[in-house]
Amino acid sequence: MTQIESLTIPELQAEVAHLREELTLRDQLVQQLSQELFRLVKGNASANLAPTPDLSERQQAEMRALREQLRGVEQQVGFYQEQLATKDGEIYQLRQSVQELTDRSRMLEQVVQELPQVYKEKFEQRLVPLKEKIAMIQRENRQLHAELQSVSYRLAVRSRRTSHLDLPSFPRLGASPIPSFGS
Repeated sequence: MTQIESLTIPELQAEVAHLREELTLRDQLVQQLSQELFRLVKGNASANLAPTPDLSERQQAEMRALREQLRGVEQQVGFYQEQLATKDGEIYQLRQSVQELTDRSRMLEQVVQELPQVYKEKFEQRLVPLKEKIAMIQRENRQLHAELQSVSYRLAVRSRRTSHLDLPSFPRLGASPIPSFGS
């Protein structure tokens, strides 16, 4: 991750503001240097730049000094132009980074807003098999309960039958003679 990507959006915005201030300051310096250069060139153009024999040595020395100043100013202008180009490139990169981070932030905000619905859907999907299993267990429970009641009823009926003695039934009096043992 580059240094730019590790910065937060407020830090990037602060850096862009700082770079804009620097750019404004450098623009002012270039403007001042351009004006100075123009003044020097205009002053030199009005004076004859070629040394003539009738110019005094003092004037020639002054002209050499002005030419040196002019070269220095031209070098400074070139340096500042390079600096401005570099800063323009950095500003462009920072703007791109800010745009990418803004887009990413929006995307993340959208994802965060969608998360509750996604979790709800996932939960419901996971809940469906559980509900089916619970329904199946409840059916089994009802079936087993019905079977238990049936078995309990059969046991109760059986126990009632076994609690009464099964005695042989005798014919009623008068219907037939009672057998005797030996007479």
